[in-house]
Amino acid sequence: MNYLIIALKSIAVYAFIVAAIRLFGKKELAQLSVIDLVFILLISNSVQNAMVGSDSSLQGGLIAAGALFVTNFLLKKLMFNHEGVSRFIQGEPIMLIYNGKIKKNGLRIAEISLEELEAAIREHGVSKISEVDLAVLEVDGNISVLSESFAHRSSKKRKAHKVVSKNE
Repeated sequence: MNYLIIALKSIAVYAFIVAAIRLFGKKELAQLSVIDLVFILLISNSVQNAMVGSDSSLQGGLIAAGALFVTNFLLKKLMFNHEGVSRFIQGEPIMLIYNGKIKKNGLRIAEISLEELEAAIREHGVSKISEVDLAVLEVDGNISVLSESFAHRSSKKRKAHKVVSKNE
């Protein structure tokens, strides 16, 4: 019974962390800053006791880890099979540039500065915003940039995905 409680607490903490990350915006996981790393370490430490309580046994830790793995697996399956769930959890792509024109609302929603956008297009070998046909912040945090002669995808991740209407 004690291990069932550990599993249920772990699932509740997992759901809370996913919801909190979605609410407060995703961070750049590929290139963590010192602040991001400290935040992740402190969050994991702060929720450990909430999951296992005073049980510091190997079994308790394995039950908590197992519950997290199973929950993560099931959530990924649910997202794969249901587009609405995936959109709710991951958000939708945000248009940043269209036909050489900056979509200011997209930059605001994505919380990307003009300097960050310019750096992203340079990473794709495009020197001017006016040369970009389309730039999109993808749900995985990458900025895709399409221009007349380029169709690359940045390996640098950006932050915060929020739903934006397709008319912007």
